[in-house]
This record gives sequence, structure tokens and C-alpha cells, in this order.
Amino acid sequence: MTTLTKIDPRRELDGLYAARREPAMVEVPSLAYLMIDGRGDPNTSPAYTAALEALFSVAYTAKFLVRAEPQGIDFKVMPLEGLWSSERGHELGLISKADWDWTMMIMQPREVGPEIFSSAIETAKRRKPLPALEQIRLECLDEGRAAQMLYVGPYDEEGPAITRLHAFIAEEGHVPHGRHHEIYLSDPRRAAPEKLKTIIRQPVKAAE
Repeated sequence: MTTLTKIDPRRELDGLYAARREPAMVEVPSLAYLMIDGRGDPNTSPAYTAALEALFSVAYTAKFLVRAEPQGIDFKVMPLEGLWSSERGHELGLISKADWDWTMMIMQPREVGPEIFSSAIETAKRRKPLPALEQIRLECLDEGRAAQMLYVGPYDEEGPAITRLHAFIAEEGHVPHGRHHEIYLSDPRRAAPEKLKTIIRQPVKAAE
């Protein structure tokens, strides 16, 4: 009987997935993610709901494929993350959510390479033919230096926290560079809105 080796990517990247309420600078290495793109209000868009269903289907299928490999590695599926942007750059709160562009993601350990990814897609298709499966890709994201903080509360009330994070970025002599990034540590189906935990991250570059 094979003894499973258990790994916890979230614990290994503790500095990136255990933020505090006070803004801080972090260095984010290049990480691989399952990604899927879309546009529209996440609260009402059927495409957003379909994207999440497909994304988690592939994430859990990849987990069990790696677990079934000869090396017997078991890992925890990472939390949902999202990159958000609009035609107005970082001013997401000033436009309709229907005009938001999003990339929803789940970080993958190095054990999930192109071969496992392809197998996970095909296996997920056989289990349940979700149209959005065709849109998922495995891609590396290299954010580098970034500012982040923990926000606790309803998603629709993040505005002051984002403003605070951007003020911190300016105080540190930086400007936003790249897309607004959120990491959802809580399951909104199980946690009350006022207890939802979200890491808000913004990649930065030195101000000119």
C-alpha cells in the first residue's frame, strides 16, 4: 500500500496567504494557476457561475490524479482567486460591475504540470460536460513586488480597504502596476458576509 505524502501549498506560501489587516509589501514568486477569463457582474453573470464550476471541477480532478500517481502526493486545493480590471484601470468602483473584466484562478503546486492538466480537463469532461472547461488554461503569473492586506467583510464594501491599500502604496513610493488581485479565504456559502476574509493584493512598481 502506497503511503501518501501530504503537502499544503498554502502553508508553504504562508506570507502570501496569511496577510494581516495592516498593509504590507510582499514579493510574489512566479506561480502556476488554473485560469479562466470573463466579463460582467460576478453577482449576476451566468458565465461567472459556469466559470467557477468548471474551475473547481478541474482543480479537484487534478488533485486526485496527482494523488493516484506512483509518488502518492496529496495536496489541499488552494482558495479561489481573482484578477479584476476595467477600461478605467484601477478605478473599479467607479464603473458598472457589468463592465468588469475578470480572470478567476486557483493556484497549482508544481506537481500539476501540462500532462496532469490535460488529463484533468479530459477526465472532468467525461464526468460532466461543462462548456466552460474548454476555456480553462494552466499559466504562470509573475507579480513580483506587491502590496497586500486582509479585509474582513462583505465583498461589496471593500472600497475603503482598497483606498487604504493604494494610499499605502503611494506612501511607499510606488504606483499600481498590474491587475487588482483578490484571494478569497472564506466560502461565501458558509460564512456570514461580515465574516468573509479576503486578501486584497496590488502589484506595484517604483514611482517615476
